[in-house]
Amino acid sequence: ASLGEFEQGRPVIEKIRRERPDWKMVVTFFSPSGYEVRKDYTGADMVMYLPTDLPANVRFFLDHLRPDLVLFVKYEFWYNYLGELKRRNIPTCLVSGIFRPDQYFFRWYGRPARGMFSVFNRMFLQDEQSGRLLESIGYHNYSVTGDTRFDRVSQIAAAAKELPVIEKFRGGESLFVAGSSWDEDEDIIARYINANSGTMKWIIAPHEIDESHLCRIEKRLAPKSVRYSRYDDEAGDCRVMIIDNIGMLSSVYRYASIAAVGGGFGRGIHNILEPACWGIPVLFGPNHLKFREAVQLKERGGAVSFNNFETFATIVEKYLSDPAAIEAAGNASAAYIAENKGSTDKVYKEIFEGQTAENLLKK
Repeated sequence: ASLGEFEQGRPVIEKIRRERPDWKMVVTFFSPSGYEVRKDYTGADMVMYLPTDLPANVRFFLDHLRPDLVLFVKYEFWYNYLGELKRRNIPTCLVSGIFRPDQYFFRWYGRPARGMFSVFNRMFLQDEQSGRLLESIGYHNYSVTGDTRFDRVSQIAAAAKELPVIEKFRGGESLFVAGSSWDEDEDIIARYINANSGTMKWIIAPHEIDESHLCRIEKRLAPKSVRYSRYDDEAGDCRVMIIDNIGMLSSVYRYASIAAVGGGFGRGIHNILEPACWGIPVLFGPNHLKFREAVQLKERGGAVSFNNFETFATIVEKYLSDPAAIEAAGNASAAYIAENKGSTDKVYKEIFEGQTAENLLKK
């Protein structure tokens, strides 16, 4: 898995660990970034790289591991692994799977790859559309159980840390948090801050925290700013704080009145569910249409997208001039999260307690 897919599967891993403490758990990563961040994860008995998807590697790996159950997450389709798991009759499931009509599985040239779907004893899907797509090519081995990320972000929010420095910086003012931001997001947000810094406090938590990026942010800002690591009593007159560490953002959101999530001017937005958990409006850029949660949160009124400085300014000024609009959007965000929780329990029950369990785990 990648780091994102690990976080998506993590609630299921930890549910199995709690309910079945006698089971040994192995977590594998293909992504170096995922492995380096989670190599010390204590929820598994072993964390390791997944050997490259070559026939000899796969046979060697499965010969030594001898799993009783294998879970893949979302987009993890490894041709040789799946083929060998089927040959060995090892129970295999897909967790939080999601499909779109433009994926190659559903094009004429994707027919040879469709056989991978037959390997899964059950595919646990995020939405009904994904199920209809599978049915359109003849596969019915699925259940719609929702997205485990909603459970994960709720866990993260429940374990959020108190951050006295952030609370002191915010003071009694409203706080805008720009999380996982990139240059394109920061250009727009900094331009607005430069003209309106006194309207509220501002935090920018960039996706990349190398020194050159932090310096670029500081140069964009006209009002006085301070890095989180350098905040002290003498920085009390700063209007902007720049987060210069990794791992704190989910807790920073708890102090926000409004949040913007970066990535929407690049390949796609980052995690919008983390701020939504805190019942606040969420803003993001235009490249979000492939993200089901972004489209749905917009439809519910909990999120708004912007594609340039003018639309960003209009959205922020609407919220600043109308506290009721902030409250309504925040309530919509919180309700959206609450309504979509529970996927983890559904997946667990189908694997270990339901009809699927008879097919999966009967020896």
